[in-house]
Amino acid sequence: MTILDDILTEKKKEVARLKETYQPGKYQAIYQKRSLYETFMTSNRMNIIAEIKRASPSKGIINEGVNPSIQASDYQEYGAQAISVLTDNPFFKGTMEDLQAVRKAVEIPILNKDFIIDEIQIDRASDYGASVILLIAAALPKERLKELYNYARSLDLEILFEVHNSEELQVAKDIGAQIIGVNNRNLKTFEVDLAITEQLAQEITDPDVLLISESGFRTTADVERIKKSGVKGILVGETMMRSGDLKQTFEQLRIPF
Repeated sequence: MTILDDILTEKKKEVARLKETYQPGKYQAIYQKRSLYETFMTSNRMNIIAEIKRASPSKGIINEGVNPSIQASDYQEYGAQAISVLTDNPFFKGTMEDLQAVRKAVEIPILNKDFIIDEIQIDRASDYGASVILLIAAALPKERLKELYNYARSLDLEILFEVHNSEELQVAKDIGAQIIGVNNRNLKTFEVDLAITEQLAQEITDPDVLLISESGFRTTADVERIKKSGVKGILVGETMMRSGDLKQTFEQLRIPF
């Protein structure tokens, strides 16, 4: 059993509970939607999806006492073009209330970072104010991913489609994903390698696809390296959550194209 297997086992239990207790449309966050795709494709600097992540299976507790509203406001002030909110609780200590608090604090796109395996999770993400959801190629069969992708689009949500190898990238292409995130972290071992993005970027030839690189960014040199692959955005979690000077961290990572 891998870490991803363990997470998905718990997620199935969560979905079963949701189907008994959650009423889609109950909350209906009201906000001005902004397109992550349009924002990132037209920017002249590296776009940062700054993540709010209390903990992780590989790192343990990172910043459990974070105030999501304050953290999100700081992210927006210092130049984040989007915010990722990790809402898985058993493994990452996140909650949907974290996402709700962030939505009230900022105007930029919000990614509901979770392990989505069912439509009811997409309903909930939309209700709580997410403008983007995550679909992970490694988590589900291709046909199920396509169903969830189309369902999210029907709710006017954008989809960050996450891949880690050539086979998963082909699934993303077949489904027609416009925003492809290459996770440099292997979800089965949680090891990180920026070369994963460099390798897969060579297989993306469609200029209309927005390529985002996820995980492993700490320095300007990391971003300079990955920029050469045509990446328009990076997802940064732990570095942001541990930063003692967010303004400086953003200045180091938001390099010009």
